[in-house]
Amino acid sequence: MADPSTYRPPPGTIPDAPGVYKFRDANRGVVYVGKAKSLRSRLNSYFADLAGLHPRTRQMVTTAASVEWTVVSTEVEALQLEYNWIKEFDPRFNVRYRDDKSYPVLAVTLNEEFPRLHVYRGPRRRGVRYFGPYAHAWAIRETLDLLLRVFPARTCSSGVFKRHAQMGRPCLLGYIDKCSAPCVGRVSPEEHREIVGDFCDFLAGRTDAMVKRLEREMNAAAEELEFERAARLRDDLGALRRALEKQAVVLGDGTDADVVAFAQDELEASVQVFHVRGGRVRGQRGWVVDRVEDADTPTLVDQFVTQFYGLQAESADVPGVETTLVPREVLVPELPADAAVLEGWLSDLRGSRVQLRVPQRGDKRALMETVARNAAEAFTQHKLRRAGDLTARSAALQELQEALELDTAPLRIECTDISHVQGTDVVASLVVFEDGLARKSEYRRFAIREGAQEGDVASIAEVVRRRFQAYLRETAKDAAAEVVPDAVPVGATADGAAPAGSPPGIDLETGRPRKFAYPPNLLVVDGAGPQASAAADVLAELGVTDVAVVGLAKRLEEVWLPHDPDPVILPRTSEALYLLQRVRDEAHRFAVAYHRQKRSKRMTASALDDVPGLGQTRRAALLKHFGSVRKLREATVEEISVVPGVGRRTAEAVLASLTSGTASSEGETT
Repeated sequence: MADPSTYRPPPGTIPDAPGVYKFRDANRGVVYVGKAKSLRSRLNSYFADLAGLHPRTRQMVTTAASVEWTVVSTEVEALQLEYNWIKEFDPRFNVRYRDDKSYPVLAVTLNEEFPRLHVYRGPRRRGVRYFGPYAHAWAIRETLDLLLRVFPARTCSSGVFKRHAQMGRPCLLGYIDKCSAPCVGRVSPEEHREIVGDFCDFLAGRTDAMVKRLEREMNAAAEELEFERAARLRDDLGALRRALEKQAVVLGDGTDADVVAFAQDELEASVQVFHVRGGRVRGQRGWVVDRVEDADTPTLVDQFVTQFYGLQAESADVPGVETTLVPREVLVPELPADAAVLEGWLSDLRGSRVQLRVPQRGDKRALMETVARNAAEAFTQHKLRRAGDLTARSAALQELQEALELDTAPLRIECTDISHVQGTDVVASLVVFEDGLARKSEYRRFAIREGAQEGDVASIAEVVRRRFQAYLRETAKDAAAEVVPDAVPVGATADGAAPAGSPPGIDLETGRPRKFAYPPNLLVVDGAGPQASAAADVLAELGVTDVAVVGLAKRLEEVWLPHDPDPVILPRTSEALYLLQRVRDEAHRFAVAYHRQKRSKRMTASALDDVPGLGQTRRAALLKHFGSVRKLREATVEEISVVPGVGRRTAEAVLASLTSGTASSEGETT
């Protein structure tokens, strides 16, 4: 591991100009490429105190052995050069938005005498029009199957086309009227091209005119008593409408746009893109990538737009190819600092104006929220798949054992977290993971007593003390069960413990395990060194010596051992770090949920405290009947009087108190 100070450029040698920089390792391999408006300011940030750097950035600068840069004239040049270098060197620490598969498109070969419709993957070519991308090839085939009835264009390969032309007989699609059979001369090249043109217009969003034209032709055929033709047009109209139903309109103005949204945590980010063409969602893509630096949403937008549309532009292997891969609008959750530069670059790629903006209201804002929900759901599914991998869980436990120098793998892990708002309603959670999986039946929560006013360190100490004092009491009961006095009835011991020979930790009355009967192999506390040391001191005070303690700091994801001045740094791809994060995040979620519940009850109760003549029993009856203070406030005097024990005078007092502004918990439920 290199020390960044050994290769830091001398002060004043880095130019204060836009440019692109490369970090190289000891073997001269490029490990990271970045761009900057000011090279001096950006590079100096990498050589700050290591403790203040993001874990990914810290690993990158300690892996590198040298840094070099290239000065350019403009920020657009820097953006282009950065993209080219990332593509050329494929640095390990750069985020790469690569698909694990190539997405199919619907290609229309306008450069042939008889254009063909077909599913296509690969580089774009001159004279071919593309629609998509679609998420699945079967979606294209399903759309084609519906539309060929209305637009019977050729879909066969060149070999099949030539063979049937020689045979003088069309293929099956020609016999069932899903192809106009240009191979045998049923239509001329001009007529077939007109069919293909109508097909392209329909997919390009000009659907209303097509539907109205078919309706007019159907009605005209019916008036002229050509019922067979009218029936065929009716069926064609139904096929068009079914195709339209499969591509719901999301933007009524026929907008061409890509809508991008992110979901992220400290180490990874999920991105989802909806491709909207002609106001309809034509496709969807998604990635989950590692966060190399402490990148906020604008930085992720910058990285994504540069790489994604750079790759899209390269998919055309000749200049001037007509594509819809760079849309008129790119809708993002937040604008990056160089939004104007990106807009100019995208406009050059498309050949016309491209807008990069944040939707504020209306349909576009609603669609952005939908894409954001999809990104969050994809992120959740990604984490669940990783958590459910037995091999990954086994590797995580083994890595924890080695990194923390434990005697055995920590098969049972407990984690505690504190939740409060400025020292009020201080609560704590205790979650349990066994074999890398959550054991929710053994989760516990605590209302903090003595440590509430002394801060998180004292609160952590109180939770650990209460948890392990309970464990020691349970252990004492199990020990007492080994000797049963003569006067004790069969099936019980003098102190209520389980009878001799019964499994340890089992409650006699319920037959279930007692709450704190089993100790963890590893206790994780949410925090850094002080929290871990406080927990370890409590265990030492209680004489518990077989439980390892670590702290996991949120911001930098560092693992702290008790009374150790330096943290343990786990690799960014470590399954052990991922497991600790999941345990910590679950403890945080459970603590926050309890805190909100406790705060809600306190605020709900206080809303009715000032009502004269209303005691605890009738307050509980009112809340049980209406469900919340908000609904109680919206009720009438007659509706409140229906509650047992509440008369009209009390109902009037309740309503007067709630509507006078004394209630502060509107919307809180019990």
